[in-house]
Amino acid sequence: MTPLLLVAAGVLAIVGGVAVLQTFGSRYRVGRLLASTPTVNVEAALAIAASGLPRYVRIDGRIDSDDEFEDVHHRPLVFRRTRLEARRGGRWVTFEDSREAVPFEIREGDAGIAVDAGAIAVGLVVVPRESIGNAADLADRAPAGMLPDTPVRAVVEQLSSIEHATVLGVPVGGSAAGDPPHVSAGLGRPLVITTLAPDEAMRVLAHGTSRPRIAAACFVAGAILVVAGLAWAGIGAIGAQLVGDGVSAALAADPSAPAAGGDPRSSGEGPGLVGQPVVAVLVVLAIAVIAIVLTTVYVRLTSRADNPRGRGR
Repeated sequence: MTPLLLVAAGVLAIVGGVAVLQTFGSRYRVGRLLASTPTVNVEAALAIAASGLPRYVRIDGRIDSDDEFEDVHHRPLVFRRTRLEARRGGRWVTFEDSREAVPFEIREGDAGIAVDAGAIAVGLVVVPRESIGNAADLADRAPAGMLPDTPVRAVVEQLSSIEHATVLGVPVGGSAAGDPPHVSAGLGRPLVITTLAPDEAMRVLAHGTSRPRIAAACFVAGAILVVAGLAWAGIGAIGAQLVGDGVSAALAADPSAPAAGGDPRSSGEGPGLVGQPVVAVLVVLAIAVIAIVLTTVYVRLTSRADNPRGRGR
């Protein structure tokens, strides 16, 4: 075992963590934007729009509109998206996607900036409302040829004017007549809007799966292995330097002495992993897997201990 193997195992674990995060697709990007986008107030957003110099920023404020519409519970809404999905091949496939929206803005005090509702797509992060049934429950809304017992679900995502929201986007407009300042997608990034606190928004984006914990375990295990490997290499280098400095003389080898046995590349201990790349790779993978499993178990146990509802079960 060498420090290089530990470092290689750590790198493999980190690459595995990145691969897990990539399985979230666009949701991973939205989460990263929510965590890293700089915040400005509404007045600063209006100034950015007027300047004509695009910047991707975060704006916090309350939702406001003069043209709300009500849901079944009489809540005033400004945006509603309804998706009908059918269960096919073990996954949900959308066959109808409808939207209802009215002009609305984000206000902070007396200042307000409009939101481009037409640009809301993957960046909508709210708690979805779901109902599951069969295609027979949809009557004429079911696609032609769909069997009546096909599992279907309706997913409703909506924004209410009684909520506060966080909007990420590029403030534009305000310079031309009929083009009021508004926030929209831009600079290659989506328009993001959420009415949730950051932690809750991340949980919604993760869809309640354990993949974020697995990714975290990979990163923690990878960091530990890399640091351990580098520390081992550093300590070995320091020890070799100290031993070299302490040698004052070297005796010549006796030409009549028998040849030493074993592999000279492994300090006379016989053949090691040198010349056996398959074994070395398997050792690296085993170390990485063991470290990831142990870290995942630790993360889950500590998360249960922090959850009061999990105690006593």
